[in-house]
Amino acid sequence: MSKTLVERLSNAERQTHHPNVRPKDAATLLILDRQANGEFKVLMGRRHKRHRFMPGMFVFPGGRVDPSDSRTPVTGSYHPEVSRKLAHSMKGPKTGARARAFAVAAVRETYEEAGVFVGSRIESKWQGKGDFAAFSDRGLMPDLTPMRLIARAITPPRRPRRFDTRFLAVPADAIAGQLAEGTGPSGELEDVHWLTLDAAKDLELPTITLTIIEELQNRLSSDRDLAPETPVPFYYWRGKGFIREEV
Repeated sequence: MSKTLVERLSNAERQTHHPNVRPKDAATLLILDRQANGEFKVLMGRRHKRHRFMPGMFVFPGGRVDPSDSRTPVTGSYHPEVSRKLAHSMKGPKTGARARAFAVAAVRETYEEAGVFVGSRIESKWQGKGDFAAFSDRGLMPDLTPMRLIARAITPPRRPRRFDTRFLAVPADAIAGQLAEGTGPSGELEDVHWLTLDAAKDLELPTITLTIIEELQNRLSSDRDLAPETPVPFYYWRGKGFIREEV
């Protein structure tokens, strides 16, 4: 690489003419399918051309955390190290419900955008609300156990939209089902595909998405099981450029 990841992000984020707004909590899910040859594929989709925000770009499923995400029932628990990393430098209340909401939002957005159910089967009955009605109808519930934190990034000040995003990952065996259409009910993503990490890098990607893929490749080179204790990058803006902190 001719530029460090920090330099690339800093140089890609120079427009500063928008009013400053507080970043909103967001979460993204990388579903990783380990192939027989040891290579990994990740589920990605192309944003619809009609979208005003990043039209036509390939992304991981994800989006803003909704208030109801903190109230959605879950099964299992984060690994303690995952919990600690999610709470690091958390803006606002540091509650368990808020931390759980990151995984719930990532699971919900993955269903909405890609039509994929990530969760576990449970014996007890529960009544999911909104998109989670499709989960409870199938006897499924979001499961925190397999969640691993890959990275965190905060959009710089004075951008049209600002997010404080946690990039989470689960293995492909966390998938409990999929809609027959191959896409989600929101219609936000089309051309949903499993892609090798190298192939994904050749697509039209947001700069942060490309950066996360390269961070993931670097980590997998020595930590193929994504041990929860492994430090993860945290990107945020300070002064005139990004800072990369390890958590």
